[in-house]
Amino acid sequence: MIATVLCDNRSADAARFRTEHGLSVHLQTDSCQLLLDTGASDVFIYNAVQLGIDLSRVDYVFLSHGHADHTGGLRAFLEINSKAKVIVSEEALSGRFFSNRGSLHSISCEWPAELMAGRTIIVKNQTEIAANQPGIPNNIRVIADISQNYPLPEGNRHLLASSGGELEPDTFRHEMALYTDGFLFTGCAHNGLQNILSACPWPLHTVLGGFHLLDSVPDARYETEAELHDLAENLALNYPSTNFYTGHCTGDRALRTMQQVPGLHLQQFSAGERIVI
Repeated sequence: MIATVLCDNRSADAARFRTEHGLSVHLQTDSCQLLLDTGASDVFIYNAVQLGIDLSRVDYVFLSHGHADHTGGLRAFLEINSKAKVIVSEEALSGRFFSNRGSLHSISCEWPAELMAGRTIIVKNQTEIAANQPGIPNNIRVIADISQNYPLPEGNRHLLASSGGELEPDTFRHEMALYTDGFLFTGCAHNGLQNILSACPWPLHTVLGGFHLLDSVPDARYETEAELHDLAENLALNYPSTNFYTGHCTGDRALRTMQQVPGLHLQQFSAGERIVI
């Protein structure tokens, strides 16, 4: 299994790979290809070309939640791929999403309904994907409706949602995670990394995605050094053999603090990087 980061805030080679505030990962398994989120634009397509990855051969595109920095490139992807099924939450499709950091602004996706017609898998609860499809085993699982038993990221307090009425704090019911053969993709982990891990009942060797642990930004509350240290200790204790890869919405300060905890296998990813799993 190979995970290739196609879009991220950081670049493994600034001369070759473009960056943006967004996330997209190409996952090659033994039986199929998945695109995990599509970034905010078509940057991930440019980087895929640089890496020699043919996105027209992707079998599934998984959208972790409804924010535009993970879904904004969907139209561009569907224009070059005529076969991939789109895996998306019902709440992501029906909701509108906003941030009030700085000033109130939309972070919703404009869904390309005409391109999605007949190729969309709408998820409400935990779902197994690829059932009864020749050549593709039934080992792709979508984790949805995540229980929030652990604290949520502090950065969530600036995020709002509406399903047709007034704006309210986002509950992140539209967020999902994807699991296959010991690999877990967390998207932005707005539900909190520990909550997502707790919702995954299968063995884990690799966890990859944003963890939504913000560094200091104007008007934002973010995790303290002590809170980050406690999170890292819990991960090291409960997942001693799991490799964690993060980027996008995980800040440099948060990453450095967590990496200081012994026993936690945590690395940063960036656009253009290939991770052999």
